[in-house]
Amino acid sequence: MDHKAPPTAPELPERLPAEEKHLLSSLAAAHTLARILRPCYGPQGRQKLLVTAKGDTVLTGHAAAILRALELEHPAARLLREAAQGQAEQSGDGAAFVVLLAQALLAQAERLLRAGLPRAQLREAYAAVAAETLALLPSLAVRALGPLEDPVWALRSVMNTHALWRTDHLAGLVAHACWATRELDGGFRPERVGVCALPGAQQEDSCLLPGLALPGKPCGQVTMVLSGARVALLACDFGPAHPLAPATPRLSSPDDLIRFRKGSESLIEKQVAQLAAAANVVVVSGDIDEKTLTHADKYGLMVIQVASRREMVYLSEVLRTPLTPYLAPPLEPGKCQRVYGQELGEALAVVFEWESPGTPALTLVLRGATAHGLRGAEQAAYSGIDAYFQLCQDPRLLPGAGATEMALAKMLSEKGTKLEGPNGPTFLAFAQALQSLPETLAENAGLTVPDVMAEMNGAHQAGNFLIGVGVEGIINVAQEEVWDTLIAKAQGLRAVADVVQQLLMVDDVVLAKKSPAYPQELNPEPKKRSAPLL
Repeated sequence: MDHKAPPTAPELPERLPAEEKHLLSSLAAAHTLARILRPCYGPQGRQKLLVTAKGDTVLTGHAAAILRALELEHPAARLLREAAQGQAEQSGDGAAFVVLLAQALLAQAERLLRAGLPRAQLREAYAAVAAETLALLPSLAVRALGPLEDPVWALRSVMNTHALWRTDHLAGLVAHACWATRELDGGFRPERVGVCALPGAQQEDSCLLPGLALPGKPCGQVTMVLSGARVALLACDFGPAHPLAPATPRLSSPDDLIRFRKGSESLIEKQVAQLAAAANVVVVSGDIDEKTLTHADKYGLMVIQVASRREMVYLSEVLRTPLTPYLAPPLEPGKCQRVYGQELGEALAVVFEWESPGTPALTLVLRGATAHGLRGAEQAAYSGIDAYFQLCQDPRLLPGAGATEMALAKMLSEKGTKLEGPNGPTFLAFAQALQSLPETLAENAGLTVPDVMAEMNGAHQAGNFLIGVGVEGIINVAQEEVWDTLIAKAQGLRAVADVVQQLLMVDDVVLAKKSPAYPQELNPEPKKRSAPLL
Protein backbone atom coordinates (compact mmCIF):
# COMPACT_ATOMS: atom_id res chain seq x y z
CA MET A 1 0.00 0.00 0.00
CA ASP A 2 1.40 3.38 -0.99
CA HIS A 3 1.46 6.09 1.60
CA LYS A 4 1.74 9.74 0.87
CA ALA A 5 5.04 11.17 2.07
CA PRO A 6 4.89 14.22 4.38
CA PRO A 7 5.39 17.63 2.81
CA THR A 8 8.98 18.71 2.43
CA ALA A 9 10.60 22.09 2.21
CA PRO A 10 10.13 23.55 -1.27
CA GLU A 11 12.97 23.71 -3.75
CA LEU A 12 14.71 27.03 -3.23
CA PRO A 13 16.64 29.08 -5.76
CA GLU A 14 20.41 29.21 -5.51
CA ARG A 15 20.59 32.93 -4.74
CA LEU A 16 22.81 33.90 -1.83
CA PRO A 17 22.95 37.52 -0.70
CA ALA A 18 26.46 38.72 0.06
CA GLU A 19 25.65 39.43 3.71
CA GLU A 20 24.80 35.75 4.38
CA LYS A 21 28.28 34.38 3.71
CA HIS A 22 29.18 34.23 7.38
CA LEU A 23 26.33 31.81 8.00
CA LEU A 24 28.06 29.42 5.62
CA SER A 25 31.15 29.65 7.80
CA SER A 26 29.11 28.57 10.83
CA LEU A 27 27.51 25.83 8.77
CA ALA A 28 30.90 24.49 7.69
CA ALA A 29 32.01 24.22 11.31
CA ALA A 30 28.75 22.49 12.23
CA HIS A 31 29.16 20.09 9.29
CA THR A 32 32.62 19.13 10.55
CA LEU A 33 31.42 18.35 14.08
CA ALA A 34 28.39 16.46 12.77
CA ARG A 35 30.56 14.42 10.41
CA ILE A 36 32.69 13.31 13.37
CA LEU A 37 29.78 12.45 15.68
CA ARG A 38 27.22 11.07 13.21
CA PRO A 39 28.73 7.55 13.04
CA CYS A 40 28.57 7.35 16.87
CA TYR A 41 24.86 8.21 17.18
CA GLY A 42 22.50 5.58 18.56
CA PRO A 43 22.94 2.09 20.03
CA GLN A 44 24.48 0.81 16.77
CA GLY A 45 26.93 3.71 16.57
CA ARG A 46 30.60 3.08 15.91
CA GLN A 47 33.60 3.88 18.10
CA LYS A 48 36.45 6.37 17.78
CA LEU A 49 40.10 5.78 18.60
CA LEU A 50 41.24 8.89 20.44
CA VAL A 51 44.90 9.61 21.05
CA THR A 52 45.26 11.91 24.04
CA ALA A 53 47.86 14.62 24.49
CA LYS A 54 49.78 12.19 26.75
CA GLY A 55 49.88 9.61 23.99
CA ASP A 56 47.28 7.29 25.49
CA THR A 57 44.81 5.58 23.17
CA VAL A 58 41.16 5.59 24.22
CA LEU A 59 38.40 3.72 22.41
CA THR A 60 35.03 5.42 22.92
CA GLY A 61 31.78 6.24 21.19
CA HIS A 62 30.62 8.73 23.82
CA ALA A 63 29.98 12.04 22.10
CA ALA A 64 30.81 14.19 25.13
CA ALA A 65 34.24 12.53 25.51
CA ILE A 66 34.96 12.97 21.80
CA LEU A 67 34.03 16.65 21.94
CA ARG A 68 36.28 17.21 24.96
CA ALA A 69 39.22 15.73 23.06
CA LEU A 70 38.85 17.98 20.01
CA GLU A 71 40.97 21.11 19.58
CA LEU A 72 38.54 23.56 18.01
CA GLU A 73 39.50 26.88 16.47
CA HIS A 74 36.22 28.04 14.91
CA PRO A 75 34.00 30.02 17.34
CA ALA A 76 30.83 28.41 15.99
CA ALA A 77 32.23 24.94 16.65
CA ARG A 78 33.07 26.00 20.20
CA LEU A 79 29.54 27.28 20.74
CA LEU A 80 28.13 23.98 19.54
CA ARG A 81 30.46 22.06 21.82
CA GLU A 82 29.47 24.16 24.82
CA ALA A 83 25.79 23.54 24.11
CA ALA A 84 26.35 19.80 23.67
CA GLN A 85 28.47 19.48 26.80
CA GLY A 86 25.91 21.46 28.78
CA GLN A 87 23.25 19.00 27.66
CA ALA A 88 25.46 16.05 28.67
CA GLU A 89 26.14 17.56 32.10
CA GLN A 90 22.47 18.30 32.80
CA SER A 91 20.94 15.06 31.56
CA GLY A 92 23.87 12.66 31.29
CA ASP A 93 23.39 12.16 27.55
CA GLY A 94 22.31 13.89 24.35
CA ALA A 95 25.52 15.59 23.18
CA ALA A 96 25.33 13.97 19.74
CA PHE A 97 21.61 14.82 19.51
CA VAL A 98 22.37 18.51 20.03
CA VAL A 99 25.17 18.67 17.45
CA LEU A 100 23.36 16.68 14.75
CA LEU A 101 20.06 18.52 15.06
CA ALA A 102 21.77 21.93 15.21
CA GLN A 103 23.72 21.13 12.04
CA ALA A 104 20.56 20.01 10.24
CA LEU A 105 18.72 23.19 11.28
CA LEU A 106 21.61 25.38 10.11
CA ALA A 107 21.60 23.58 6.76
CA GLN A 108 17.87 24.23 6.38
CA ALA A 109 18.40 27.85 7.46
CA GLU A 110 20.92 28.32 4.66
CA ARG A 111 18.37 27.16 2.11
CA LEU A 112 15.80 29.61 3.44
CA LEU A 113 18.35 32.41 3.33
CA ARG A 114 19.15 31.50 -0.26
CA ALA A 115 15.46 32.01 -1.00
CA GLY A 116 15.78 35.58 0.24
CA LEU A 117 14.17 35.22 3.70
CA PRO A 118 15.60 38.00 5.91
CA ARG A 119 17.74 36.82 8.80
CA ALA A 120 15.61 38.52 11.47
CA GLN A 121 12.39 36.93 10.16
CA LEU A 122 14.08 33.55 10.00
CA ARG A 123 15.21 33.85 13.61
CA GLU A 124 11.70 34.75 14.75
CA ALA A 125 10.22 31.88 12.73
CA TYR A 126 12.74 29.40 14.19
CA ALA A 127 11.85 30.61 17.70
CA ALA A 128 8.15 30.08 16.95
CA VAL A 129 8.62 26.56 15.59
CA ALA A 130 10.90 25.63 18.53
CA ALA A 131 8.23 26.77 20.98
CA GLU A 132 5.62 24.79 19.04
CA THR A 133 7.83 21.69 19.12
CA LEU A 134 8.29 21.93 22.88
CA ALA A 135 4.55 22.39 23.32
CA LEU A 136 3.83 19.26 21.23
CA LEU A 137 6.39 17.11 23.03
CA PRO A 138 4.31 16.16 26.14
CA SER A 139 1.50 14.85 23.93
CA LEU A 140 3.81 12.03 22.82
CA ALA A 141 4.53 10.83 26.39
CA VAL A 142 2.56 7.58 26.45
CA ARG A 143 4.34 5.89 29.38
CA ALA A 144 5.25 6.96 32.90
CA LEU A 145 7.19 5.32 35.70
CA GLY A 146 4.92 4.57 38.62
CA PRO A 147 5.99 5.61 42.16
CA LEU A 148 6.20 1.96 43.27
CA GLU A 149 7.28 0.47 39.94
CA ASP A 150 10.59 -1.27 39.28
CA PRO A 151 12.51 1.17 37.02
CA VAL A 152 14.63 -1.46 35.26
CA TRP A 153 12.50 -1.43 32.09
CA ALA A 154 12.84 2.34 31.79
CA LEU A 155 16.62 2.35 32.36
CA ARG A 156 17.52 -0.55 30.09
CA SER A 157 17.15 1.24 26.75
CA VAL A 158 19.04 4.31 28.01
CA MET A 159 21.95 2.18 29.19
CA ASN A 160 22.10 0.01 26.05
CA THR A 161 23.23 3.05 24.07
CA HIS A 162 26.64 3.12 25.77
CA ALA A 163 27.57 -0.51 26.43
CA LEU A 164 28.97 -2.99 23.92
CA TRP A 165 26.70 -5.74 25.17
CA ARG A 166 23.19 -6.13 26.48
CA THR A 167 22.92 -4.49 29.88
CA ASP A 168 20.12 -6.53 31.44
CA HIS A 169 22.17 -7.56 34.48
CA LEU A 170 23.77 -4.12 34.79
CA ALA A 171 20.40 -2.35 34.43
CA GLY A 172 19.00 -4.54 37.21
CA LEU A 173 21.86 -3.56 39.54
CA VAL A 174 21.46 0.16 38.74
CA ALA A 175 17.69 -0.04 39.25
CA HIS A 176 18.13 -1.82 42.59
CA ALA A 177 20.73 0.70 43.79
CA CYS A 178 18.59 3.69 42.79
CA TRP A 179 15.45 2.19 44.32
CA ALA A 180 17.21 1.29 47.59
CA THR A 181 18.66 4.79 48.04
CA ARG A 182 15.46 6.76 47.40
CA GLU A 183 14.43 9.24 50.04
CA LEU A 184 11.22 8.97 52.03
CA ASP A 185 9.50 11.64 49.94
CA GLY A 186 10.27 9.74 46.71
CA GLY A 187 13.18 11.97 45.73
CA PHE A 188 16.57 10.73 44.63
CA ARG A 189 20.09 12.14 44.75
CA PRO A 190 22.59 10.67 42.27
CA GLU A 191 25.50 11.08 44.69
CA ARG A 192 23.97 8.37 46.88
CA VAL A 193 25.06 5.73 44.32
CA GLY A 194 28.76 5.28 43.62
CA VAL A 195 30.40 3.49 40.69
CA CYS A 196 33.68 1.57 40.95
CA ALA A 197 35.36 -0.15 37.96
CA LEU A 198 37.64 -3.11 38.74
CA PRO A 199 39.46 -4.90 35.89
CA GLY A 200 39.04 -8.64 35.69
CA ALA A 201 36.27 -11.27 35.68
CA GLN A 202 33.20 -10.59 33.52
CA GLN A 203 30.14 -8.37 33.50
CA GLU A 204 27.96 -10.91 35.31
CA ASP A 205 30.34 -10.67 38.30
CA SER A 206 29.40 -7.01 38.85
CA CYS A 207 27.77 -6.47 42.24
CA LEU A 208 26.62 -3.92 44.81
CA LEU A 209 28.57 -3.06 47.95
CA PRO A 210 27.43 -0.89 50.87
CA GLY A 211 28.92 2.58 51.18
CA LEU A 212 31.61 3.89 48.84
CA ALA A 213 33.97 1.35 47.25
CA LEU A 214 37.19 2.45 45.55
CA PRO A 215 39.94 0.51 43.78
CA GLY A 216 42.72 0.24 46.37
CA LYS A 217 44.36 -1.96 48.96
CA PRO A 218 45.31 -1.83 52.65
CA CYS A 219 49.11 -1.98 52.81
CA GLY A 220 49.97 -2.64 56.44
CA GLN A 221 48.92 -4.95 59.25
CA VAL A 222 45.83 -2.87 60.04
CA THR A 223 43.27 -3.83 57.40
CA MET A 224 40.05 -2.46 58.90
CA VAL A 225 38.61 0.16 61.22
CA LEU A 226 35.15 -0.92 62.31
CA SER A 227 34.03 2.17 64.23
CA GLY A 228 34.82 5.87 64.40
CA ALA A 229 37.03 6.06 61.32
CA ARG A 230 38.91 9.36 60.95
CA VAL A 231 40.38 9.64 57.47
CA ALA A 232 43.37 11.68 56.25
CA LEU A 233 44.10 12.08 52.53
CA LEU A 234 47.74 12.43 51.49
CA ALA A 235 48.50 13.56 47.94
CA CYS A 236 52.15 12.53 48.35
CA ASP A 237 54.35 9.56 49.12
CA PHE A 238 53.96 7.89 52.49
CA GLY A 239 57.58 8.22 53.57
CA PRO A 240 60.50 10.64 53.63
CA ALA A 241 59.95 13.82 51.67
CA HIS A 242 61.81 13.89 48.36
CA PRO A 243 64.03 10.83 48.92
CA LEU A 244 65.88 11.49 45.62
CA ALA A 245 66.46 15.21 46.22
CA PRO A 246 70.02 16.30 45.28
CA ALA A 247 70.97 17.24 48.84
CA THR A 248 74.51 16.53 50.10
CA PRO A 249 74.88 16.20 53.88
CA ARG A 250 78.30 17.14 55.19
CA LEU A 251 79.46 14.20 57.30
CA SER A 252 82.97 14.05 58.73
CA SER A 253 82.85 10.77 60.63
CA PRO A 254 80.89 7.50 60.98
CA ASP A 255 79.25 8.92 64.09
CA ASP A 256 77.85 11.79 62.02
CA LEU A 257 76.36 9.25 59.59
CA ILE A 258 74.74 7.28 62.42
CA ARG A 259 73.32 10.44 63.98
CA PHE A 260 72.01 11.57 60.57
CA ARG A 261 70.19 8.29 59.97
CA LYS A 262 68.72 8.22 63.46
CA GLY A 263 67.58 11.82 63.15
CA SER A 264 65.85 11.10 59.84
CA GLU A 265 64.13 8.01 61.23
CA SER A 266 63.01 9.81 64.39
CA LEU A 267 61.58 12.65 62.28
CA ILE A 268 59.54 10.18 60.22
CA GLU A 269 58.33 8.42 63.35
CA LYS A 270 57.36 11.75 64.89
CA GLN A 271 55.39 12.70 61.77
CA VAL A 272 53.58 9.34 61.78
CA ALA A 273 52.79 9.71 65.49
CA GLN A 274 51.31 13.18 64.90
CA LEU A 275 49.30 11.78 61.99
CA ALA A 276 48.02 8.87 64.12
CA ALA A 277 46.90 11.32 66.81
CA ALA A 278 44.60 13.06 64.35
CA ALA A 279 43.46 10.13 62.16
CA ASN A 280 43.32 6.35 62.22
CA VAL A 281 42.99 5.85 58.43
CA VAL A 282 45.36 7.31 55.82
CA VAL A 283 44.67 7.19 52.09
CA VAL A 284 47.77 7.70 49.95
CA SER A 285 48.04 8.33 46.22
CA GLY A 286 51.83 7.94 46.01
CA ASP A 287 54.40 5.29 46.90
CA ILE A 288 54.62 3.76 50.36
CA ASP A 289 57.94 3.43 52.19
CA GLU A 290 58.31 0.14 54.07
CA LYS A 291 60.00 1.67 57.15
CA THR A 292 57.33 4.37 57.39
CA LEU A 293 54.67 1.66 57.07
CA THR A 294 56.26 -0.13 60.04
CA HIS A 295 55.78 3.01 62.14
CA ALA A 296 52.15 3.19 60.99
CA ASP A 297 51.57 -0.40 62.16
CA LYS A 298 53.13 0.49 65.50
CA TYR A 299 50.63 3.30 66.06
CA GLY A 300 47.62 1.31 64.72
CA LEU A 301 47.28 3.45 61.58
CA MET A 302 45.47 1.90 58.60
CA VAL A 303 47.27 2.84 55.36
CA ILE A 304 45.40 2.55 52.02
CA GLN A 305 47.00 3.03 48.62
CA VAL A 306 44.92 4.14 45.63
CA ALA A 307 46.31 4.52 42.12
CA SER A 308 43.98 7.16 40.70
CA ARG A 309 44.21 10.84 41.49
CA ARG A 310 40.55 11.14 40.44
CA GLU A 311 39.52 8.77 43.22
CA MET A 312 41.38 10.92 45.76
CA VAL A 313 39.62 14.06 44.60
CA TYR A 314 36.23 12.33 44.73
CA LEU A 315 36.95 10.98 48.21
CA SER A 316 37.97 14.47 49.33
CA GLU A 317 34.61 15.83 48.16
CA VAL A 318 32.63 13.06 49.85
CA LEU A 319 34.54 13.19 53.15
CA ARG A 320 34.74 17.00 53.05
CA THR A 321 38.40 17.01 53.95
CA PRO A 322 41.23 18.56 51.89
CA LEU A 323 44.14 16.75 50.31
CA THR A 324 47.37 17.18 52.29
CA PRO A 325 50.43 17.62 50.04
CA TYR A 326 52.95 16.30 52.61
CA LEU A 327 53.20 13.88 55.52
CA ALA A 328 51.35 15.85 58.18
CA PRO A 329 48.08 15.61 60.13
CA PRO A 330 45.03 17.11 58.39
CA LEU A 331 43.33 20.22 59.66
CA GLU A 332 39.96 18.43 59.68
CA PRO A 333 39.94 14.65 59.08
CA GLY A 334 37.07 13.10 57.22
CA LYS A 335 34.75 10.97 59.30
CA CYS A 336 32.88 7.79 58.45
CA GLN A 337 31.50 4.81 60.31
CA ARG A 338 33.90 2.08 59.16
CA VAL A 339 36.62 1.35 56.60
CA TYR A 340 37.72 -2.11 55.45
CA GLY A 341 39.22 -3.98 52.51
CA GLN A 342 37.08 -6.19 50.30
CA GLU A 343 38.33 -9.00 48.08
CA LEU A 344 36.37 -9.53 44.85
CA GLY A 345 38.01 -12.52 43.22
CA GLU A 346 41.49 -11.43 42.25
CA ALA A 347 40.65 -7.73 42.63
CA LEU A 348 40.81 -5.58 45.76
CA ALA A 349 38.60 -2.69 46.82
CA VAL A 350 38.38 -0.49 49.90
CA VAL A 351 34.94 0.26 51.32
CA PHE A 352 33.96 3.39 53.30
CA GLU A 353 30.64 3.18 55.12
CA TRP A 354 28.62 5.88 56.87
CA GLU A 355 24.98 6.70 57.45
CA SER A 356 24.90 10.46 56.92
CA PRO A 357 22.80 11.86 54.05
CA GLY A 358 24.57 13.19 50.98
CA THR A 359 27.10 10.35 50.96
CA PRO A 360 27.11 7.16 48.85
CA ALA A 361 24.92 4.49 50.38
CA LEU A 362 25.65 1.84 47.74
CA THR A 363 28.41 1.34 45.18
CA LEU A 364 27.99 -0.48 41.90
CA VAL A 365 31.20 -2.48 41.40
CA LEU A 366 31.72 -3.12 37.69
CA ARG A 367 33.83 -6.00 36.39
CA GLY A 368 35.13 -6.54 32.88
CA ALA A 369 37.98 -8.12 30.98
CA THR A 370 39.13 -4.98 29.14
CA ALA A 371 39.53 -1.31 29.99
CA HIS A 372 37.31 -0.37 27.04
CA GLY A 373 34.52 -2.66 28.16
CA LEU A 374 34.73 -1.28 31.70
CA ARG A 375 34.64 2.29 30.36
CA GLY A 376 31.49 1.56 28.37
CA ALA A 377 29.83 -0.15 31.34
CA GLU A 378 30.76 2.77 33.60
CA GLN A 379 29.24 5.28 31.17
CA ALA A 380 26.11 3.12 30.89
CA ALA A 381 25.80 2.99 34.68
CA TYR A 382 26.09 6.76 35.03
CA SER A 383 23.52 7.22 32.24
CA GLY A 384 21.11 4.93 34.09
CA ILE A 385 21.59 6.82 37.36
CA ASP A 386 21.01 10.16 35.62
CA ALA A 387 17.91 8.79 33.87
CA TYR A 388 16.42 7.65 37.18
CA PHE A 389 17.10 11.09 38.67
CA GLN A 390 15.19 12.65 35.76
CA LEU A 391 12.30 10.20 36.17
CA CYS A 392 12.01 11.13 39.83
CA GLN A 393 11.52 14.74 38.71
CA ASP A 394 9.18 13.89 35.81
CA PRO A 395 8.18 10.23 35.32
CA ARG A 396 6.94 10.68 31.73
CA LEU A 397 8.66 8.78 28.92
CA LEU A 398 8.75 9.33 25.16
CA PRO A 399 9.05 6.76 22.37
CA GLY A 400 12.71 6.19 21.54
CA ALA A 401 14.57 4.91 18.46
CA GLY A 402 13.74 8.06 16.47
CA ALA A 403 9.97 7.65 16.85
CA THR A 404 9.53 10.93 18.73
CA GLU A 405 11.50 12.90 16.13
CA MET A 406 9.47 11.34 13.33
CA ALA A 407 6.18 12.09 15.06
CA LEU A 408 7.19 15.70 15.66
CA ALA A 409 8.23 16.03 12.00
CA LYS A 410 4.82 14.79 10.87
CA MET A 411 2.93 17.25 13.10
CA LEU A 412 5.14 20.19 12.12
CA SER A 413 4.79 19.34 8.41
CA GLU A 414 1.01 19.22 8.66
CA LYS A 415 0.93 22.60 10.36
CA GLY A 416 3.52 24.11 8.02
CA THR A 417 1.43 23.40 4.93
CA LYS A 418 -1.41 25.48 6.41
CA LEU A 419 0.65 28.51 7.43
CA GLU A 420 1.41 31.51 5.27
CA GLY A 421 4.41 33.78 5.32
CA PRO A 422 7.86 32.75 6.61
CA ASN A 423 6.45 30.40 9.27
CA GLY A 424 5.20 27.88 6.69
CA PRO A 425 8.56 27.06 5.06
CA THR A 426 10.28 27.26 8.45
CA PHE A 427 7.97 24.61 9.95
CA LEU A 428 8.67 22.36 6.97
CA ALA A 429 12.43 22.97 7.30
CA PHE A 430 12.34 22.11 11.03
CA ALA A 431 10.49 18.89 10.19
CA GLN A 432 13.17 17.99 7.62
CA ALA A 433 15.88 18.55 10.24
CA LEU A 434 14.12 16.28 12.75
CA GLN A 435 13.81 13.52 10.14
CA SER A 436 17.59 13.48 9.75
CA LEU A 437 17.94 11.86 13.18
CA PRO A 438 16.07 8.60 12.45
CA GLU A 439 17.85 8.58 9.08
CA THR A 440 21.15 8.56 10.96
CA LEU A 441 19.95 5.71 13.19
CA ALA A 442 19.05 3.67 10.11
CA GLU A 443 22.36 4.43 8.43
CA ASN A 444 24.39 3.42 11.53
CA ALA A 445 22.39 0.19 11.78
CA GLY A 446 23.44 -0.70 8.24
CA LEU A 447 19.91 -0.50 6.85
CA THR A 448 18.68 0.83 3.50
CA VAL A 449 17.79 4.35 4.57
CA PRO A 450 15.20 5.23 1.86
CA ASP A 451 13.28 1.99 2.47
CA VAL A 452 13.29 2.40 6.25
CA MET A 453 12.22 6.05 6.07
CA ALA A 454 9.43 5.19 3.62
CA GLU A 455 8.10 2.51 6.01
CA MET A 456 8.33 4.91 8.97
CA ASN A 457 6.58 7.66 7.03
CA GLY A 458 3.78 5.31 6.10
CA ALA A 459 3.31 4.09 9.67
CA HIS A 460 3.32 7.60 11.13
CA GLN A 461 0.97 8.91 8.46
CA ALA A 462 -1.39 6.08 9.46
CA GLY A 463 -1.30 7.35 13.06
CA ASN A 464 1.16 4.86 14.60
CA PHE A 465 3.72 7.15 16.18
CA LEU A 466 5.33 4.29 18.15
CA ILE A 467 7.30 3.10 15.12
CA GLY A 468 11.06 3.64 15.34
CA VAL A 469 14.31 2.31 13.91
CA GLY A 470 15.66 -1.02 15.12
CA VAL A 471 18.58 -3.27 14.27
CA GLU A 472 16.82 -5.07 11.41
CA GLY A 473 14.27 -2.45 10.35
CA ILE A 474 11.35 -0.59 11.86
CA ILE A 475 10.17 -1.63 15.33
CA ASN A 476 7.34 -0.90 17.73
CA VAL A 477 9.14 0.88 20.56
CA ALA A 478 6.44 -0.01 23.10
CA GLN A 479 6.89 -3.70 22.42
CA GLU A 480 10.70 -3.44 22.41
CA GLU A 481 10.65 -1.09 25.47
CA VAL A 482 12.82 1.63 23.92
CA TRP A 483 12.15 4.92 25.71
CA ASP A 484 13.62 8.38 26.24
CA THR A 485 12.97 10.61 29.23
CA LEU A 486 10.83 13.66 28.55
CA ILE A 487 13.12 15.92 30.57
CA ALA A 488 16.26 15.00 28.58
CA LYS A 489 14.53 15.41 25.21
CA ALA A 490 13.04 18.79 26.16
CA GLN A 491 16.41 20.03 27.46
CA GLY A 492 18.08 18.93 24.24
CA LEU A 493 15.56 20.76 22.08
CA ARG A 494 15.98 23.94 24.14
CA ALA A 495 19.77 23.73 23.83
CA VAL A 496 19.53 23.29 20.06
CA ALA A 497 17.07 26.17 19.67
CA ASP A 498 19.28 28.51 21.71
CA VAL A 499 22.55 27.78 19.91
CA VAL A 500 20.96 27.88 16.43
CA GLN A 501 19.34 31.25 17.10
CA GLN A 502 22.69 32.58 18.34
CA LEU A 503 24.49 31.42 15.20
CA LEU A 504 21.77 32.81 12.93
CA MET A 505 22.52 36.33 14.14
CA VAL A 506 26.30 36.11 13.74
CA ASP A 507 27.37 38.27 10.82
CA ASP A 508 31.12 38.19 11.20
CA VAL A 509 34.01 36.50 12.99
CA VAL A 510 36.29 39.11 14.55
CA LEU A 511 39.73 38.18 15.84
CA ALA A 512 41.10 40.30 18.66
CA LYS A 513 44.41 41.94 18.01
CA LYS A 514 47.25 40.13 19.72
CA SER A 515 49.06 42.13 22.35
CA PRO A 516 52.70 42.98 21.45
CA ALA A 517 55.22 40.56 22.86
CA TYR A 518 57.62 41.69 25.52
CA PRO A 519 61.24 42.21 24.52
CA GLN A 520 63.24 39.00 24.44
CA GLU A 521 65.43 40.03 27.37
CA LEU A 522 62.32 40.61 29.55
CA ASN A 523 60.55 37.40 28.54
CA PRO A 524 63.19 34.88 27.48
CA GLU A 525 60.96 31.79 27.84
CA PRO A 526 57.56 31.97 26.10
CA LYS A 527 54.65 30.22 27.76
CA LYS A 528 53.77 26.77 26.52
CA ARG A 529 50.25 25.89 25.47
CA SER A 530 48.58 23.44 27.77
CA ALA A 531 47.54 20.16 26.20
CA PRO A 532 43.82 19.47 25.97
CA LEU A 533 42.45 17.00 28.47
CA LEU A 534 40.31 14.05 27.40
